[in-house]
Amino acid sequence: MNRKIQLLSILFLGFSQFAFSQIKEEKLILNKKREPEVRKIEKKKTSVETIKNYPPEEKSQNPVKYTITDVPAVSDFKTSTIQGQDVAPKFEGTAQNNYLQFGMGNFGKILADANISKTFDNKLEVGADFHFLSTLGLKKEYAWDSKQSSTAIGAYLNSYGEKGKFNLNAQYGLDNNRYYGIYALEPAADVDLKQRVNQFKVNGYYDFYSNEILNDVRVKSSFLKDHFDAQENQVSILANLSKHAVEIGKSGINLNADLGVGLEAVKTEFAIVDKNSSNFFNTTLDPKVTFRKGDSYLMLGSTFSFLNAKNSNDVLGGEVKTNKTYWFPQAEFQFAAAKEFKFYGGVDGGLKLNTFGDLLQTNPFIVSDQFLKPTETKYHFYVGLRGDIDETFKYDFSAGYGKMKNIMFFQGNNLFDNVYTLNRSAYNFANTFSAVYDDGNVSDIKGSVQYFPLENLILDGEVRFTKYDLKNYEDIYNVPLVNASIGAKYTMLDKKLLLGFKGIFASDRTTNSFALEGVANPDMVYQSTENRNDKVGGYADLNLSAEYKFHKNFSVFAIGNNLLNSNYQTYKGYKVLGAQILGGVKITF
Repeated sequence: MNRKIQLLSILFLGFSQFAFSQIKEEKLILNKKREPEVRKIEKKKTSVETIKNYPPEEKSQNPVKYTITDVPAVSDFKTSTIQGQDVAPKFEGTAQNNYLQFGMGNFGKILADANISKTFDNKLEVGADFHFLSTLGLKKEYAWDSKQSSTAIGAYLNSYGEKGKFNLNAQYGLDNNRYYGIYALEPAADVDLKQRVNQFKVNGYYDFYSNEILNDVRVKSSFLKDHFDAQENQVSILANLSKHAVEIGKSGINLNADLGVGLEAVKTEFAIVDKNSSNFFNTTLDPKVTFRKGDSYLMLGSTFSFLNAKNSNDVLGGEVKTNKTYWFPQAEFQFAAAKEFKFYGGVDGGLKLNTFGDLLQTNPFIVSDQFLKPTETKYHFYVGLRGDIDETFKYDFSAGYGKMKNIMFFQGNNLFDNVYTLNRSAYNFANTFSAVYDDGNVSDIKGSVQYFPLENLILDGEVRFTKYDLKNYEDIYNVPLVNASIGAKYTMLDKKLLLGFKGIFASDRTTNSFALEGVANPDMVYQSTENRNDKVGGYADLNLSAEYKFHKNFSVFAIGNNLLNSNYQTYKGYKVLGAQILGGVKITF
């Protein structure tokens, strides 16, 4: 294997770990899902032939083949609620998965990470994962408490059997948040703005080494409860059936046939305001056939969804039931003129169940009472060009257009009552958001590049333009028109020093907001005026990191976040931390 192929392999591992590795846990992202990071399993597309290279070679019928896998240069980063991203790179090429890490910084930040795993002779691996990060918040910006913390404890098991790989992981997460973004009122400094979310997840996964008939089976479950007694239970089962690499005569064309069968059930109940409740049961079938010749292919398929939905609340006064069958087109082609130029296009669609847990990942400041509806992408056409030039420059550019129903976005809430008093619940200061829905069209243009001119230097960047044309709303709220990021990883001093950079950019967003005025009359009530064309400014968030390994078991690290020292807002009223510096030590073994 030549040096360039080695570099591509390192890039694949490095980029995945850049998004999901232990360093990810050095940021307080209260809207980010956590799973035991070194065991996270990505869902693969069932219609793309995959060579599974992890069974022991002596147990394989044929010699194991190792291939370079194209990974889109797409960042998994989401801006946090009160700080930017911590982007310390991780040393590659080491078998030292076990580590302990501790760090401290300004704004009262405390970081603690640990991962411990053990592999036994029978290929059974067990491990545990722990992460904690807290901050005292923006004491100089807000008179009230804005401190936050995030804790995750997980355990996992991997077993490599004769016919397949089994993974089981469980995780408990606790996010202590605050509804601190009050802009329309001036409450007392000791106001209680607490929100707390507990979530327990158990996931199981079995992947057969062969793509014959039963390919893989996945089971996921989640149990959520928050400070205001909202509860959500979710379970999903997905089985992928496949028959791959069927030769069609002597044409050199291979046929792959796939069938995905999925079941998903979600039950959500809220205990405040309108006391919404919802119950969804969704069944999906995804048949696909793919014709492949070299790097060119044509995939044809469909997605069928059978949804049973029930919604109720105090306003409806009863239960609304919906039973509906959906059909969505699925097709994609790729014409590989050369490795450097691959033209592709297609159409897709689908039904997404909007859960309370998913909404909290995007916006942790939503009120604990949501009317939940699924989002339907009727169709989404796209065309693009991607390629790999001399194994040093990878790119992917595409444009798309789609039609959607029940597009979900967040609208700011007014006071839930207009009584002239500050003795209010944490969510009743015009400081929370609710999901709203509208039909419309979406246009998107996106591009991503990766460039690694040197063996020890990796550069990447991406940009995305998304424009919504809605039926009832003039503008979509709290969604930027443009998102972009650039990043770099550089290794020095015989791989003892790692340097990292990440820049995140977003354009401004339209939102609604409220101005409140107290009226001294016998009714003693607030009067409110809504601005439906308010703006939340765009931002540039620059982050630097460094880690120096002065011993094979010891290293020190430093991370700088939001180095432009901008208290930009993620949502109206919710400012992020200013410039942050965090330093610490890591022990690996």
